[in-house]
Amino acid sequence: MANKFSDLRAKMAPEAQKRATAMAKSMMAEMPLNELRQARGLSQKMLAEVLHVQQPSIAKIEKRTDMYLSTLRSHIEAMGGELDVVARFPDGTVKISNFSDLGKAASA
Repeated sequence: MANKFSDLRAKMAPEAQKRATAMAKSMMAEMPLNELRQARGLSQKMLAEVLHVQQPSIAKIEKRTDMYLSTLRSHIEAMGGELDVVARFPDGTVKISNFSDLGKAASA
């Protein structure tokens, strides 16, 4: 019989648990769209239904290296998220506000 992850984790040393938690957070902080969709428990077909497109369109979007912000925003919102555009500089981080109404303008 397979072991439950929670049981295995409980047997880990506290330091190992901290390392595993840090690694998991790091992995979740950055991932491609297809992995994000999978982590959210969604199939391409499910996402396509929410976006009113065909499943191959989702596959195509997930393979793109360049796309409109409005496309990315609708994809993220269909997964239940919210897209923020942030610029990071050595002396600080700035949220770019030009795009905050992008979704509202597209639906109006």
